[in-house]
Amino acid sequence: MGDPLPEREAQAEAVIDRLYELYPDPEISLRFSNRLELLVAVILSGQCTDERVNEVTADLFETYESPEDYVAVSQDELAEDISSITYFNQKAGWIQDACEQLIEDHDGAVPDTMSDLTDLSGVGRKTANVVLQHGHEVVAGIVVDTHVQRLSRRLGLTELEAPERIEQDLLDVVPEDEWQEFTHLLISHGRETCTARNPDCEDCALADICPSEKGDSAVDLASGEAWS
Repeated sequence: MGDPLPEREAQAEAVIDRLYELYPDPEISLRFSNRLELLVAVILSGQCTDERVNEVTADLFETYESPEDYVAVSQDELAEDISSITYFNQKAGWIQDACEQLIEDHDGAVPDTMSDLTDLSGVGRKTANVVLQHGHEVVAGIVVDTHVQRLSRRLGLTELEAPERIEQDLLDVVPEDEWQEFTHLLISHGRETCTARNPDCEDCALADICPSEKGDSAVDLASGEAWS
């Protein structure tokens, strides 16, 4: 196994520094042109790849341009328009409910506070953090998606399992001015190298400081299970 640095803060900074060398310009991969499109895209992205979401929203955003457009159709019609997305029926309902809330409570605008965003249907802290960071340029936390959840556990940055608890744990060890980029760095590395099922530890820039490194470690700390 790799030899992680003794303090989590130092481990986090080492991870960030090394990943910046690999991914100097990390950025969000969802495509959008306004805050409503961002909100819808992030709701659709739950348990679905950004690539698939971008394929669907290319047409969706030409058809639906306002909250009123989303609530003017039946849920079945909206679900059909996003039918290649995972859990499309449920997400169609969330989007319509959220748009109704935008119209009734926010004059059709996407709000700019964590509390207002998480009051919207289908919006948890992950979605709210993305909308705040990339829609309002407000960094109020760390976006914990499946990549961040997996890599932060593998790298020994947290032992917690639930995304919201992981976020609170990471806030204590990741420098505040890196909260936004930390997510994109881990997402990039999670896609390129530290994949869920077969991470390429032999070609990983973090292997020597990773306590899950397959060369010596018998356990994947992300799952707590033995490497297959």
